Amino acid sequence: MTTGRRLRSDRSLKVVFAVAALVASVTNASAHRLDELLQAARIGIDDGRLHLELDLTPGVALSEAIVADIDRNQDRSFSRDEQDAFVGNVLGALLVMADGRALHLSTDSLSFPAVEVLQRGEGFIRIRAEAALLPATAGQHAIFVRNSFRKDVSVYLANALIPQSDRIAVNAQKRDGPQSELTIEYTVAPARIGATSLWMTAMTIVAMILVLKSAAKTYPHLP
Repeated sequence: MTTGRRLRSDRSLKVVFAVAALVASVTNASAHRLDELLQAARIGIDDGRLHLELDLTPGVALSEAIVADIDRNQDRSFSRDEQDAFVGNVLGALLVMADGRALHLSTDSLSFPAVEVLQRGEGFIRIRAEAALLPATAGQHAIFVRNSFRKDVSVYLANALIPQSDRIAVNAQKRDGPQSELTIEYTVAPARIGATSLWMTAMTIVAMILVLKSAAKTYPHLP
């Protein structure tokens, strides 16, 4: 019964976090001004991996400046090299730490709208990145994220995603005022040994005992 209550409680907490993140996103997005760059970050914590989802939405009054930052040769299109360079600048302005240890983010995927769409203030740039985490040990852990990209014109959103692993539970999300900094406190539960693993372990022990008994009969003079 205790385990059942704990599972229901964990699910309830996950729902609360998801609803809170949605409400915060809707509230802040609706207040997004035309001369601001909205940066919405979502951080997922998995066994051995950290996932970052970052959407950048420039207001129409700022879109031309963002286009100029990307389109360095001014041919009114975003080449793959220009996209990679821009994403490199964005990720370079991010500090991500796990339990006080800096992580290296690598790009997983990216998408850019057409220049005309971005200029109309209708499109957004989507970046997906990830970093390796040390093997999860049972207990309390923390992820810290700081976004310093274009702080002069940016507004920020930052939220933790619901963990996919049942071993990981997000306990708290702490943000600074602008939400350019986010600390995610989470717990990793001890690894559970499945029935198959227990059966294989037991069979291995039995096999070793039989081998030792057989050796004792064959070589009785051995100590």
